[in-house]
Order: sequence, then C-alpha cells, then structure tokens
Amino acid sequence: MPAFDFLWTDEIVEHLDEHGVSQDDFEYVVCTTTSKGRSRSSGLPCVWGYTEDGRYLIAVYEELDAITILPVTAYEVPEPN
Repeated sequence: MPAFDFLWTDEIVEHLDEHGVSQDDFEYVVCTTTSKGRSRSSGLPCVWGYTEDGRYLIAVYEELDAITILPVTAYEVPEPN
C-alpha cells in the first residue's frame, strides 16, 4: 500500500461517522484504490474503492503535499457496471 500521512480532525472523524465510514475504511480505500478522479461538486481529488468488509466508497480529500492527505468526506456509492 502507498505510504500516506493522514491529517485527521475531530470534525472529519465525526462527519465520516455520520456516513458509516471509519478512519480505517477511509485510509484503506485511499491506499488500495481501484479508480481515481475529481469530485464533481468540489473539484477535489477523489478515489473509489472497496473497504475491507466489501463496501464500495468514494473518498474525497485534499493533497497538502506529496504524502499528506486531508480527508474531506467519504460515503458508500453504487458499484460500477
């Protein structure tokens, strides 16, 4: 898995929890992504991938530098066809 430093705040942890996504889920999806792109609403980088328990998520984040990720949001989405 790629090595990233994730910058977690209490607010983002609470926000992800509202979507049923843990910090571990977010980090796993970012590090094992199946697809990369940009968020349609914010233009921020995002990835799609599976959690360890098989849920398919989109994870949106800011890249602070080459290895530092500031999580923004993540939630379950339909799997691609």
